[in-house]
Amino acid sequence: MSCHKHLLLMFDNDFGNNILHFAGKLAPPYQLSRIPGAALQMQRELQWFKQVEKIALPKFKEDTNSDEKTPAMVFAEEHQSLVKEGEKWMKDAATSCSVATALIATVVFAAAITVPGGNNNAGQPNFYKEKAFTIFSIADAISLFSSIAAIFMFLSILTARYAEADFLYALPKRLILGLFMLFLSVTAMMVTFGSTVYLVFCEKKENWVSALLIGSAALPVSVFAYSQFPLLVDLIISTYGPSIFCQSSTGVLFKEIE
Repeated sequence: MSCHKHLLLMFDNDFGNNILHFAGKLAPPYQLSRIPGAALQMQRELQWFKQVEKIALPKFKEDTNSDEKTPAMVFAEEHQSLVKEGEKWMKDAATSCSVATALIATVVFAAAITVPGGNNNAGQPNFYKEKAFTIFSIADAISLFSSIAAIFMFLSILTARYAEADFLYALPKRLILGLFMLFLSVTAMMVTFGSTVYLVFCEKKENWVSALLIGSAALPVSVFAYSQFPLLVDLIISTYGPSIFCQSSTGVLFKEIE
């Protein structure tokens, strides 16, 4: 943004396009390809348009060009295909994750009913005094509740209206929460498995057996983190990271316009 930026903010070109009309144009492919996923690409396009809207003159929002189109109309027309691609990307991700989450919920619900070691004549679990059984109960409950919460998050993505504005915060937030809950449920499920095997099969409680169980349980969690964490990090940075324009530059820009 050079010293001539105030000229870009205050004047139209020969076709009546102001700076918001240009901001509403779809970014070139080489720019979009830097961002993974059509949904995040649509989010970045919205962020760009909103940031330019903050520094442009208020009257520019309703100005029309030679084609009688406002900046919002130009943005909607230019991003029709990207909205459809973003919707498909979101639904595919939510569908795949919801299937895995439903399987986890089924497994941990069955584990809660059939506790390790069985029950005594009074109906109490035989291992209820063991610390490992307490860990099993807590981890199983966390896995069940987080998996159900993740299912609701992914279901809300599948049933969303998919308006343009939803790609800015609503849909990314739901996917972030869903992926986080899914990771939490996988981790808790592995803790549940490790405590169950420890209770049932490790009578002497050898240290090397415990270490082997912990290492084995950490393997699927590590694989899941390696495959899904990059997407989660990209979503968090894109949604909650710094804005495209720094706030100090925006403040200086308003002073220069005045």
